[in-house]
Amino acid sequence: MCGIVGFINDGFNVGQKEHVLNKMLTRIRHRGPDETGLYIHQQCSMGNVRLSIVDLSSGQQPLCNSDGTLWIAYNGEVYNHIELKKKLEQKGHRFRTNCDTEVVLHMFEEYGPACLEQLNGQFAFSIWDEKRQSLFLARDRFGIRPLFYTQKEEQLIYASEVKCLFEHPITNRAIDIKGLKESLIFWAPLSPNTVFDDVKEVPPGHYLIANHEGLAVKSYWRYNFNKEKFSGTLNEAAEELRSLLKSSVDLRLRADVKVAAYLSGGLDSSVTTALVKEIQPHVLNTFSIGFDEHNYDESSYQNEVAQYFNTNHQSISCNNSSIAMALHKAVYHAEAPILRTSPVPMMLLSSLVRQHGIKVVLTGEGADEMLGGYNIFKETIIRHFWARQPDSKIRPLLLRTLYPYIPQLKDASSMMLKLFFGYQLNQTNSPVYSHLLRWKNGQQLTNLFAKDVASELAYYHPVDELSMQLEQELEGFTLLEKAQLIESRLFMSGYLLSSQGDRVAMANSVEGRYPFLDHRVAEFCATLPDEFKIRGLNEKVLLKEMMKGQLPGVVLNRPKQAYRAPVAQAILNEPSLLEEYLNPDEISNAGLFSKEKIGLLLKKMQSGKPITEQDNMALIAVLSTQILHHKFISAHQSLNEKDLLKGDVKNKQIIIQ
Repeated sequence: MCGIVGFINDGFNVGQKEHVLNKMLTRIRHRGPDETGLYIHQQCSMGNVRLSIVDLSSGQQPLCNSDGTLWIAYNGEVYNHIELKKKLEQKGHRFRTNCDTEVVLHMFEEYGPACLEQLNGQFAFSIWDEKRQSLFLARDRFGIRPLFYTQKEEQLIYASEVKCLFEHPITNRAIDIKGLKESLIFWAPLSPNTVFDDVKEVPPGHYLIANHEGLAVKSYWRYNFNKEKFSGTLNEAAEELRSLLKSSVDLRLRADVKVAAYLSGGLDSSVTTALVKEIQPHVLNTFSIGFDEHNYDESSYQNEVAQYFNTNHQSISCNNSSIAMALHKAVYHAEAPILRTSPVPMMLLSSLVRQHGIKVVLTGEGADEMLGGYNIFKETIIRHFWARQPDSKIRPLLLRTLYPYIPQLKDASSMMLKLFFGYQLNQTNSPVYSHLLRWKNGQQLTNLFAKDVASELAYYHPVDELSMQLEQELEGFTLLEKAQLIESRLFMSGYLLSSQGDRVAMANSVEGRYPFLDHRVAEFCATLPDEFKIRGLNEKVLLKEMMKGQLPGVVLNRPKQAYRAPVAQAILNEPSLLEEYLNPDEISNAGLFSKEKIGLLLKKMQSGKPITEQDNMALIAVLSTQILHHKFISAHQSLNEKDLLKGDVKNKQIIIQ
């Protein structure tokens, strides 16, 4: 795993190019503390910081092909690189290293952009074609690894993280209020948007080409549902899923360093751990998060699985103070507003992993999206069932079972549930029916905008626009499939795999790997009938069938437990956070939110009155946005010469052409 930066058509001299590259790379030294390298050309300059995982002795980047006409800066892992290398050697390609970076370069040399269809992995990379004077950027299918860019006339700057772009002199530092509104409603900006002006992302499953003809962004893969459904039995589907998952785990164990696993106490990470132990029976290191507050803690389940598989288990216990104190760092690395504090413990967990000398962890992300695990899917099914008899007092009571951690819903009456869940209940023909209620709750957060921001955004109704965009694509899919597609497209890459995945893991130089997001697994799950995913209100039916007798019963049969962390309990008890980021002057300086409305929100939450989930979400959304503005816009810290990456890495290569 690594970090990459680069730019084309800048007009700098060699010294200026090297200086800017060094500044950009310094911002992401956490992504690659082992080595760094620069390639400087008249038209294109690129750099890389490397976290060495495969072929530790060679594979320094940027790396070129045999005649020096193609150069690559690469972030990620292509797990099937051994098989692809053999295929390329049969076609006459010769290799100098054993790293997957060189395989990707030769794949591009042989197949061009079509090479992406053969890569099984998670990646973001750039290739400069000297002959064609063309830059190629690509990102993996699910957007596991980030890749951002900004363009001004013929100049293009790109990087693994936004903070690098701000080290280039042409990049404007400002919050994009349209992207911010999208973030509050959808939990992430609508790709390719970000929350920063003029900064875009290469969307998941896309590539970008920049040359004398201009800039073009094209799709090479999209997660979608197969109209031809799997026709076998549940047992046959379980056998096929097991085979695919085992192959996926086997590939993701390829590394020249130790590989560990996260244990959340839930089904998905337990399945991953079980398959690792089946493939490699030796001692496995596992890591998990516990909480001092009982309502958030899953330690008993984590310990149950660790003992069952006899893993070398380590855990970190988070208290409210540790969450509050690390929040600003988590937001700095997430580079986007967060609507829960959950990313913070994940960042603290990756620090524990790194302290034990481990660079790679396998995790269970993706299973909920592919196999119907989230409560929002069951909520959609119940709401649709309720909509057939909207006056029923019995049907809405089914919703009580979904959110036991929301006190107001635990023993809620039918009338209370109708007030909470009845929003647009009868709009069952809407292509985005499943998410209307969630987005309405997000929309309420935009009421906290400053008057000028609200006025400027009054014309923009992103839910309506998104609904129209998706209407044709979602036609013919089942209710569950529509919900799965929306969740995987909007939430998974933009929020889950970012703020709780790559960004907080790489903050501590740890690479996360996701067996459930092997495209072969995803494409198979897309053929499954709904009843193999959710039956009644039992989620992930197929996965549970696959693991019968192979996990502790208390874990296999427990209902889905959302991963959560304290919000108000942590933030309100840390006055320094409120004083630094939510004081009236700081709010006015940012100009994004109404200081009067934020004052009323804080007064309510500090009064001792019951705090709702909406209050919690508003508090963390506003606070994280204010932190983001402070760190990236109003108080952006310039790098001093002594801070730049120079002699403080194991290896540094500079190639000048």
